[in-house]
Amino acid sequence: MKVSQRAQAITPFLAMEFGKRAAELEAAGHRVIRLNLGEPDFGAPPAVRAELQRIAADTAMPYTGALGLPALREAIARFYQQAHGLSLNPERVVVTAGASAALLLLTAALVDPGDEVLVGDPSYPCNRQFLSGFGAKVRLVPTDAGSRFQLDLAAVQRHWSARTRGLMIATPSNPTGTSVPPAELAAICDWARQHGAWRIVDEIYLNLSDTEAASGHTAPTILAADPGACVINSFSKYFGMTGWRLGWAVVPEEMVPVMERLAQNYYICASTPAQLAALACFTPESIAVCEARKREFGERRALVLQGLADIGLHVPVPPDGAFYVYIDVSSTGLDAMQFCERALQEAHVALTPGYDFGQCSAKGHVRLSYAASQEDLSEGLKRLKGFVAGLPGHPARV
Repeated sequence: MKVSQRAQAITPFLAMEFGKRAAELEAAGHRVIRLNLGEPDFGAPPAVRAELQRIAADTAMPYTGALGLPALREAIARFYQQAHGLSLNPERVVVTAGASAALLLLTAALVDPGDEVLVGDPSYPCNRQFLSGFGAKVRLVPTDAGSRFQLDLAAVQRHWSARTRGLMIATPSNPTGTSVPPAELAAICDWARQHGAWRIVDEIYLNLSDTEAASGHTAPTILAADPGACVINSFSKYFGMTGWRLGWAVVPEEMVPVMERLAQNYYICASTPAQLAALACFTPESIAVCEARKREFGERRALVLQGLADIGLHVPVPPDGAFYVYIDVSSTGLDAMQFCERALQEAHVALTPGYDFGQCSAKGHVRLSYAASQEDLSEGLKRLKGFVAGLPGHPARV
């Protein structure tokens, strides 16, 4: 059977590949500390799990409309008001089968073959794969610690061309956990808008950001500065609902009918039970749970940053959101792939090599996810300390 060129061009998602290898070691009887995936260990808030049990017993679950349950769209719009101080028309909210489906719809709606799209390097690989899958020419823009591993206006201007039709930015970012300052992000989007380009902003980790607006709300959404931007978000991270496969997009009103047609044809609708249960995410009880978990992530980050400093592994830019640390491992004499392979085999700690996320800093960097428990993080750091100390020539602190 002939496989399409599109399928052949897609490279493996290394975070998942290392997860497979970790599972093989576990099947052989080893305890592996999994710090490779961005999957919060908490699970959904208790009220959401209870609601799923209730509706599974008592509720018929036919398809919803392609745009999602009206009540859930309204609840998401209210969440923007409560969390970000932004008044949002719920008609602009599109509930999707995970944030991946939101990106699927947006790339299908916006990308024509040959369109150039600017994306920062490093960045989440699946975002680039969606763009390329619809024929975009993804132009990776190198970033470094000086720009917090994020696009800034100067870099966008340097790499802009007559063929540029859009840009994609994630803030806070996977894999670095760093954010674009709100004023800088607004300037980038304003530049793109003035040049007739669309803006997709991945805000999946926004509600896990440390930054607060002057109003006291959580870090501002780009929609406050650029109502014409297209935003992606998810129930997976802040609400801890990775396997529920539920997300949303916020789009300009004129795009809503386009998104509806595409959703009808691509997947009909997001999961009905997931949508019904997700209404319980927005109660004061569930929000309090999620905010407590956010504080816990802050404690985990402090533990990890101190542990890495004790090992002698450099973190060029401490994260200010999400639950990732982007570690410079070049002092070990190993490249990122070698470091991750040996850490898994010798220390039974699963990490993700920077090769997943781009090119310019890939060789010397590794992503650690601190979505795991403090117990697992402490054990993982202990094992990494022993592993690094055993490498010839590395000045590990022992």
